[in-house]
Amino acid sequence: MTEHLAVDGGTLAYEVAGSGPLVVLAHGMGDSRAAYRAVIPQLVAAGYRVAAVDLRGCGESSADWPAWSRTAVAGDLIAVIRHLGGPAVLVGHSFSGGAATIAAAREPSLVTAVVELAPFTRGQSLRLGDLRVRRFRRGMLRLLGAGVLGSVPLWRSYLDVAYPGAKPAGWAERLGRIDSLLREPGRMKALQGMGRSAPTDAGAQLGDVRCPVLVVMGTLDPDWADPHAEGSAVVDALPSGLGRLEMIEGAGHYPHDQFPDRVASLVLAFLRSDAARA
Repeated sequence: MTEHLAVDGGTLAYEVAGSGPLVVLAHGMGDSRAAYRAVIPQLVAAGYRVAAVDLRGCGESSADWPAWSRTAVAGDLIAVIRHLGGPAVLVGHSFSGGAATIAAAREPSLVTAVVELAPFTRGQSLRLGDLRVRRFRRGMLRLLGAGVLGSVPLWRSYLDVAYPGAKPAGWAERLGRIDSLLREPGRMKALQGMGRSAPTDAGAQLGDVRCPVLVVMGTLDPDWADPHAEGSAVVDALPSGLGRLEMIEGAGHYPHDQFPDRVASLVLAFLRSDAARA
């Protein structure tokens, strides 16, 4: 059942399932909390209370907001955690991986651990050699086209690259829902605003994180020429010993949707670890 929380600038939609320690799930740009539909039941079955949030401008949250930065979204996620009686484990995908980093650095008493799925958490630079990687070149062109032109068909084309190989169960229905949402007034503006927001604010906070961090990357993620190198760079920027990287073979930019069992298993093992419990 959808619930709503009014925060400064708009209203956030979310749903809660289960009971136990709180886990908050945040999706990437152009998406909705439906991205976690196959992960939520596994976390609930393991004894967690799971809150899946629609980011500002996305899903069932209000569409018109004054800012689209990771810092702004971090404030939203902190508000949800407070409202639900945190602390919480914060899981962020792509854009919201950076927002989770900022939230953890700003409010260490409210965020006990962070999981970053294919995160944009550092400033990005393009090297000439990156363009030789066909997967990266195809993904980047579609991303840029969708953002610059506000094109839903180009975003759908990007998703086809971002989900390499077999698509997850219910793919046609999920793609139709994404298409429908992005055609609502203000939704594509949100995607474009997030796409223009550089992750430098998140990168500046990596050294201030004090909780354990799990970074999960797909080996075929088209958003980076070398996903392993990007994940390693995020871990290396954290204080020593706090972060660890896990790679999922064959996954693209949406490992939690392509391989939900694998992601749920990694997250649960991480949360059972001594580092996360501490």
